[in-house]
Amino acid sequence: MAAITASEKEALRQKYLQERDKRLRLDGNEQYQRLTGRFAHYLQDPYTPRVEREPKTDHVTVAFIGGGFAGLVTGARLKEAGVTSVRIVEKGGDVGGTWYWNRYPGAQCDTASMVYMPLLEETGHMPSEKYAHAPEILEHCQRIAKHFGLYDDALFHTEVQDLHWDAERSRWIVRTDRGDAFTAQFLAMGTGPLHVPKLPGIPGIEDFRGHSFHTSRWDYGYTGGDPYGAPLDGLADKRVAIIGTGATAVQCVPHLARAARALYVFQRTPSSVDVRANAPVDPEWFASIATPGWQQRWLENFTAIQTGAGADEDLVQDGWTDLARRIRARIMALPPEDVTPEKMRAAFEDSDYEKMEEIRARVDAVVADPATAEGLKAWYRQLCKRPCFHDAYLEAFNEPDTHLVHTDGKGVDRITETGVVAGGREYEVDLVVYASGFEVGTDYTRRSGYDLTGRDGVRLSEHWADGMRTQHGISVHGFPNAFLVQPTQGANLISNVPHNLTESGRTIAAVVKHALDHGYAEVEVTQEAEQAWVDLLLTHPGMLITSPDCTPGYYNNEGQDAGRKAQLSVGYPAGAAAFFSYLGQWRTSGDFEGLAFR
Repeated sequence: MAAITASEKEALRQKYLQERDKRLRLDGNEQYQRLTGRFAHYLQDPYTPRVEREPKTDHVTVAFIGGGFAGLVTGARLKEAGVTSVRIVEKGGDVGGTWYWNRYPGAQCDTASMVYMPLLEETGHMPSEKYAHAPEILEHCQRIAKHFGLYDDALFHTEVQDLHWDAERSRWIVRTDRGDAFTAQFLAMGTGPLHVPKLPGIPGIEDFRGHSFHTSRWDYGYTGGDPYGAPLDGLADKRVAIIGTGATAVQCVPHLARAARALYVFQRTPSSVDVRANAPVDPEWFASIATPGWQQRWLENFTAIQTGAGADEDLVQDGWTDLARRIRARIMALPPEDVTPEKMRAAFEDSDYEKMEEIRARVDAVVADPATAEGLKAWYRQLCKRPCFHDAYLEAFNEPDTHLVHTDGKGVDRITETGVVAGGREYEVDLVVYASGFEVGTDYTRRSGYDLTGRDGVRLSEHWADGMRTQHGISVHGFPNAFLVQPTQGANLISNVPHNLTESGRTIAAVVKHALDHGYAEVEVTQEAEQAWVDLLLTHPGMLITSPDCTPGYYNNEGQDAGRKAQLSVGYPAGAAAFFSYLGQWRTSGDFEGLAFR
């Protein structure tokens, strides 16, 4: 592709700004509706029957809130360290987290299985595809739980309501909606950023008299088919609307397009959809690379390339590393005197413009109808919204009964008893599928459904009133024996979030083992260490995905300024690869600098 000229770049910037301005809303995250009250039925578990049980009033060494990857990898590392009393508390009917809930047709990981699926080496599993589908990922979660004995004391269909530090006994009191009131010496939490479904705040949404559901609660009883890819034969005579065109819709639209009598895809902002090129994993090749320590090498290689640290070889070779390689090549080509933040940012922009022009050209090459193709083009930087990769989504719009309803940033007008209104036209449908995603920008305590009461009665919501405060994104002053497993204030936003989780899990296991081996009742990050970490985070230069010309989305708080909270929602200033190296040295040194053991 020919180099983009200065005038072309300026024209693109203006186009990006125009498209952003169409979508800016003053209500930000408040434009969405919580699934409470009249919408609570959307949260029911369609996959596993609830089993009644007696409340728990016992004691465990470690209670972990959340049964997704965070709970599984931390529980596994604790068991490896000899901590046998580990209880997972999970609101779903099984382990898996997002992969328990998201069983919609076509669901699969967007990051290569080899780095996305944790503990592959420890469990001896070979992914079947470069990008595994949801059933295989859920089965792997169950494999981890069985391998490390994490089912033994788990509580499912159980939601935590209150966590209270008992200073006299140096333990946490855990209360749940099942009447449980048990204690734990240590508490860890990994509730994930994408587990509370949200609905768009569309007028009349409660009036629809047809069938409807959120994609994270897919109703196969209505649509037919199953998560394994069986045809959705229940839709052969149905008119279907899907609202939302993010990563979930990109994966399930092709299945709906093949099955429905008519499909209407309601779009406010198109996704950028690059090539996925999925393929089966060759067993002979896998055997050749699966030597001791192979997955850790792949994790480090992927993070090094994606964050610009560089590597001699790109092991994963996917869309994520493609953009990173382009950016690095442009930066490395700069003369020494031009290696400045301004020139490096310009090199990033050049790479991104080039990539996005390719993605937009792909739309023209695949989609037959010019008007539909124009509506499917993403006019923003690739990292402004979650990049997507798929080889059937664009092709779905060549189906004669699949219709893109591009609202040009306005969204759906309203919903009636019989259909969906957009652009002043009503589309009568039998089924509305909400692919509207999950809460991300709301407060941690709102998403988790509980607050922590720590030392001296201070609540976590109070401690974080002006923004998150931790050491390493793991420990919080005033909340002894409590740990977080999540990316923020650690490595932060790399596309392969499980790498964050595995490193946090290792760290927590090391700290807990040290406390138990030496007879300590409590461990807590000091106020000075927490403040030092916050001060370090505030030197972060800022993230590229918060560029002013970015279209609104959950990556940038729906286009609204989050103030100081945004300043603290960052990672280690030197980058993810450097953070993982630092954290590894911190936990293996045996000093645990910044923690006070008592």
